Amino acid sequence: MKLGKAFSDNVLEEKRTYMRTSRDDEDSWWLGVGRVLLLLTALCVTFFALLWRLFDLTVVQGHYFRLLADNNRTKELVRHAPRGILYDRTGKPLVQNVPYYRLNRPCTGIETHICVTTMDKDEGDALLKKGLQSGTFLEEDYRREYLYPTEASHLIGYTGELSEAELNDKYYTLHDYMRGDRIGRSGAEAVYEDKLRGRDGKELVEVDSNGNIVRTLGRDKELSGEDIRLSIDITLQKAVADAFPKGDTGAVIVSKPTTGEILALYSSPTYDLNAFSYGLSQKEYEALQNDANRPLFDRAIGGEYPPGSTYKLVTAIAALETGTIDKNTTVEDVGVLRMGSFSFPNWYFNQYGRTEGMVDIVKAIQRSNDIYFYKIGEQLGVSKLAEWSRKLGIGKKLGVELYGEATGLMPDPAWKNLQFHTPEDLLARNNEWYLGDTYHLSIGQGYLLVTPLQVNYWTNIVANNGELCPPTIKKQSSGFLVYTQNGCTDMNIKKQTIESITEGMRRACDTGGTGWPLFNFGIYKSENGAPQSAVSTSSANFVSIPVACKTGTAEYGDPKNNTHAWFTAFAPLPAEVLAKEGITDKQKIISGDPELTVTVLLEGAGEGSSIAGPVVKKIFESWFTR
Repeated sequence: MKLGKAFSDNVLEEKRTYMRTSRDDEDSWWLGVGRVLLLLTALCVTFFALLWRLFDLTVVQGHYFRLLADNNRTKELVRHAPRGILYDRTGKPLVQNVPYYRLNRPCTGIETHICVTTMDKDEGDALLKKGLQSGTFLEEDYRREYLYPTEASHLIGYTGELSEAELNDKYYTLHDYMRGDRIGRSGAEAVYEDKLRGRDGKELVEVDSNGNIVRTLGRDKELSGEDIRLSIDITLQKAVADAFPKGDTGAVIVSKPTTGEILALYSSPTYDLNAFSYGLSQKEYEALQNDANRPLFDRAIGGEYPPGSTYKLVTAIAALETGTIDKNTTVEDVGVLRMGSFSFPNWYFNQYGRTEGMVDIVKAIQRSNDIYFYKIGEQLGVSKLAEWSRKLGIGKKLGVELYGEATGLMPDPAWKNLQFHTPEDLLARNNEWYLGDTYHLSIGQGYLLVTPLQVNYWTNIVANNGELCPPTIKKQSSGFLVYTQNGCTDMNIKKQTIESITEGMRRACDTGGTGWPLFNFGIYKSENGAPQSAVSTSSANFVSIPVACKTGTAEYGDPKNNTHAWFTAFAPLPAEVLAKEGITDKQKIISGDPELTVTVLLEGAGEGSSIAGPVVKKIFESWFTR
């Protein structure tokens, strides 16, 4: 728009100049004071945030981060305690502890869990020299090594690592068991787990960035487990293992009659304890479990068998103590007792077609005469026989410390009535107790079942003059863990009862008896400490050792008519017992309180005298030549 000449062009120029100056001032404030204020504000906010974070880290979460820092440079290690040592009665160690390492590391994919890998000492030492990976630590532990891994496997037992299920069990949690720990699984290792297991210690160490230990900051020392002395004699135990026929199944119990202490316990087939200690694969363990011969099964305390004629000792005690018979009671051996269509023969008549005339209790035991025991069993009655059998330990556990003891079976009319209760049984009257059942029971056959431990137990009652001494694997001794010996209980059996049965058993192991392998048993005396192998076998060096024994050949329903072979015996015999029979030559006879009772069972092996008798003889020879 044209203003004309009245207005100069300078007016417009000044206006435009004025307007530019106002904008420039705004820009100047922003570029000057405004930016400074904004920067100061940002700095204040940042400083406050940093200050708050510092407060949070040092005050609010200070304890937590202090622990993290400490854990990055310190580590608490477990120092495992060695298990106590098992010794035999003479002080010989049965086991030893071999050091090895546990490598602890975070589990792959589960960083909060610790995985444990074991390695031997040399491998662990080499790894320590090489250096450990961050987060991994080595702990020293001890593995059991068994010095007699097959000779006494069922008695000593083995240890095994805790399973995941056991680790979650409240019992093991309360008793401070940890991943990788081993516990007793069988035998004495399991029975005395609480005493053999020591108390683990702890060690606080400083580590570098690679996890290597720099120095020890403190230590709570571990406490070893208690040493325990068992009742077994390992030299005798080895002799028992060597004497047992290779490849046969069965069991041996050797005990001390006056205390009930078990001197040797052997079950065949056996197994290797060290295989468990050093680790079995699942396949190897399943092979053991599925083995038809059941090597893990302790036949000595858990096997149940008809006892055959060894049970005649129980029948004799019951008949004499109830007054059913006395020492002079005689029965005529007629060869076979007949009841209708049933016949009950004497073994001697069956094999040789001969009878033995009038028989008293001594001769009945000496010759194991079935006819005699049929008849006195009939006079005694099943109720009294069952009552005395239970008193003598049949049909119940005897209380030995080992796990897996069986009760056996003591049949009577009430038991049979419960056992055979189907309508068919009732119609056929199978539930009734017949005289034939009593006959079978009287000679250790029929429904009766016992364990080798029970046969050894009632043999001890004769050997120790009528006392019940509970079987035990514990041994009292100063310098080791001391236990209170199980007390023996006097059964108040008449002296004449014990004397009559002992005389019959002595004659059973002498000329004319059934225990022929031990006829005229004795050893050749060693002089001046000469080794037994160098001892002369001249008659001048022979020393007689009188033995009391009872044989047994037990039928068990085998289709091939195989029988279990039994032999139970004790030695030596007291001098007064020998004197009554006119045996007084003390120079050539070892006599005194019986030192050991030996009971041998071989499953399905044949006659007791022929098969089990030689095993007993070898065991006695080993003991008395020492």
